[in-house]
Amino acid sequence: MILQALTRYYEDLLSRGEIAAPGWAPAKISLALYINENGELTQIVPTMVEGTKGKKTVMQPQLMVLPAAVKRTVSIASNFLWDNSAYLLGIDQKGKPERSRECFAAAAKLHHAVLDGIDSPNGCAILAFFDTWEPERAAEHPALIRQLDDVTAGGNLVFRVDGRKVEEDAAIREAWQRYRDGGESGVKMQCLVTGKEDEIAAVHPSVKGVRDAQSSGAALVSFNAPAFCSYGREQNYNAPVGKHAAFAYTAALNHLLADKSSVQTIGDTTVVCWAEGAEPVYQDYAQAFLFGGETPKGLSDNDLRAALKRLADGKPCDDLGVDPNRPFYILGLAPNAARLSVRFFLRDTFGRLMRNVNAHYERLRIVGSRYEMLPLWAMLRETVNLNSRDKSPAPAMAGATARTVFSGGPYPAALLEGVMLRIRAERNVTWGRAAILKAYYLNNPHTDCPKEVLTVSLNEASTNPAYTLGRLFSVYEAVQQAANPSINATIKDKYFSSAAAMPASIFPVLNNLYQKHLRKLSTAQRVYYDKQVGALKNVLSEELPTRLTLAQQGAFDLGYYHQTQKRYTKKEENENG
Repeated sequence: MILQALTRYYEDLLSRGEIAAPGWAPAKISLALYINENGELTQIVPTMVEGTKGKKTVMQPQLMVLPAAVKRTVSIASNFLWDNSAYLLGIDQKGKPERSRECFAAAAKLHHAVLDGIDSPNGCAILAFFDTWEPERAAEHPALIRQLDDVTAGGNLVFRVDGRKVEEDAAIREAWQRYRDGGESGVKMQCLVTGKEDEIAAVHPSVKGVRDAQSSGAALVSFNAPAFCSYGREQNYNAPVGKHAAFAYTAALNHLLADKSSVQTIGDTTVVCWAEGAEPVYQDYAQAFLFGGETPKGLSDNDLRAALKRLADGKPCDDLGVDPNRPFYILGLAPNAARLSVRFFLRDTFGRLMRNVNAHYERLRIVGSRYEMLPLWAMLRETVNLNSRDKSPAPAMAGATARTVFSGGPYPAALLEGVMLRIRAERNVTWGRAAILKAYYLNNPHTDCPKEVLTVSLNEASTNPAYTLGRLFSVYEAVQQAANPSINATIKDKYFSSAAAMPASIFPVLNNLYQKHLRKLSTAQRVYYDKQVGALKNVLSEELPTRLTLAQQGAFDLGYYHQTQKRYTKKEENENG
């Protein structure tokens, strides 16, 4: 399913002219070797262009569509029309001149194999260059003397004949296609992706751009051990994919991964998404809705929220330029040695996906929030110790949470555990953590954390004991702060975690402290707080719970958060009034 969807996406991109044809791929080029029609090197011209790295503007190699790169590790294998200085000039900075000359010889052999006999002045010039160039005297060449370090630094070079782009020469393109289509292995089978008979790819092209995977590229489909062989079939003949499909799916995936504005990272998972038809507007909206990316078409946050609700409700969205019934895909990839692991792969209509996402945001709605739509990265950050060296959320939990948001299933228990761990460790119920608690128990119902406490703002009518205890703790804290405005550490710093877990042991202590703090207040303040405490105590039985379950602790935390937010809201209203 993944390979079929990516192959279809490649065909869509090809029809739109947004991706290279089979046998061609983008390559990063730093310099151009200018030769004349006699094959003589005349000059070396930089091809660097301005780009951005973070917030900085930097010079970086230019992307050019050239014959596809060969897959090499330590073996000597040349690219056609472009490569590094070892292959095109026979020199480099590695201190191994013999190997560099072997690389040059391999490049010369490849170019003769492709270009011999074709009617093209550009092709003849390239062959003449390989026939006359002397690697041992390269450093003395006038065109190289001043740029030797730049040329041999490891960047890629490309040929230019009297300034002409040789990769656009029709005769050279035809010769490359003939060479690429020749040399068949003879192993033809039915391709499991297209269903057509095709020559099977023994090794699939590499996928680049997955975070923490091999920088040289990793395989999505790979068999490289005898244990994986069956019925005498080795390597990728175990799962026969035709050469066209192997090229197409990897080209499409590399195209997605190369656009950094459309790639998201969740834990150790690199996430890409696309729609059938390859129209970028679907990706733009998905990035904004799912990951808090840039709002498309200059829409405000309110406009974006309204657009999401319309999509979720299945209403006409012609003005947005999207079709709710368009198939949409989300793929999450993680590194795994030399291969890639698929964390998740989801296929649904764009409208149904937005319905799931909108329901997720509705569950997260809570008083005091800083985002209209809490991005997934910000949500997962609530499970992380921000003072630690590694600030990444747990990979398995992050992947499972993302899958839940996209598919509408129950949230993973690891998400709740991560949030509760941070609340207990930091004794701090942030709005993001409160929102997650509310969303979790709305989507994963539990009798110990009923709907009456899972409200957007304070539910003063709730009689839930754990929720009421959380509210009472917040009032006790407010009294202490009113009595000692300059205090550095409040009862929350000392008692919050234990009060949420063992209220019967801790609340008598808190009540004694409350009485002491109350004496420091004015009469009006004492009456004001006494009324609140009395009303909350009337809800509770005289015998407090010895221990609270995890779900009850969630209700306690929500009660504390809601009561505290009401206090801050009243304070702001008084200041503004």
